Amino acid sequence: MRHLLSTLDLSRADALAILDTAEQMAAVGEREVKKLPALRGRTVVNLFFEDSTRTRISFEAAAKRLSADVINFSAKGSSVSKGESLKDTAQTLAAIGADAVVIRHGSSGAPARLATSGWIDAAVLNAGDGTHEHPTQALLDAFTMRRHWARLHGTDSAGTDLAGMKVVIVGDVLHSRVARSDLWLLRTLGAEVTLVAPPTLLPFGVESWPCTVSYDLDEALAARPDAVMMLRVQGERMHSAFFPSVREYSRRWGLDDVRLDRLDTLGLEDTIIMHPGPMNRGLEISARAADSPRSTILDQVSNGVSVRMAALYLLLSGESSSERTLQEQKR
Repeated sequence: MRHLLSTLDLSRADALAILDTAEQMAAVGEREVKKLPALRGRTVVNLFFEDSTRTRISFEAAAKRLSADVINFSAKGSSVSKGESLKDTAQTLAAIGADAVVIRHGSSGAPARLATSGWIDAAVLNAGDGTHEHPTQALLDAFTMRRHWARLHGTDSAGTDLAGMKVVIVGDVLHSRVARSDLWLLRTLGAEVTLVAPPTLLPFGVESWPCTVSYDLDEALAARPDAVMMLRVQGERMHSAFFPSVREYSRRWGLDDVRLDRLDTLGLEDTIIMHPGPMNRGLEISARAADSPRSTILDQVSNGVSVRMAALYLLLSGESSSERTLQEQKR
């Protein structure tokens, strides 16, 4: 694996390799000294053209825990604001010896362009591009779900997939790169996915996607899902009215206190609530739901560091999974 650009490109074996490696990285995070020398001497550049808190900090923490040198680049206050192109920025990073570039960009396809252009000889990790994909968010979501699924079945999560798990993804699917990445990855791992949204917030051609589509959240909850993923309403990407009002959206497609209590009524005591963040409390999710014992939102943040450590390690270690297995057998 040379780059990590899309979950659609990941095979089941690739996905499990990343998740299993993340389990080992999570164990490192529980030690008193949370560092490994695995990427000592390597340089990781966080190239962010859009605002970010969780993803940028998570990638920075992941790289530093692997002992890599980290350079944080923000488009604001850089030569990009003066008109510098992505090509010129990439060539600048190549000149300083970047080994990996973590890129977030407002244009769909920008990470793929960077990876295939020949402008830079470095591993490229997509940290979110437009409304296209956000693969490491999907991986950390799957990691969180897999741990929960394994606990319910009394098994070790390492080496297992999500076969038989029912996942409901609710909200602004149209503008969500997380929803797309989650769908492709969860299907690869064997989960059953239902997308729930108003018709105006579903993308064109969604009928051909490998999932069930519903417009009724209550109906989707009655189908007894194992995980409910609430998506942020991305008002900054909306330039017209996609629903009548905030109150109407919250009433019909929000996980409010009434629906939270309904999970108990339906006997879904093991159903978890997820959100990729940042949240609009009171809109797509109530404060009580976000802070409930069912919520895995903070676990997702914590697991994100482990998953990104795994991704950086696998891309920069220079070893394939088969080579690592062979070396382990020789020991």
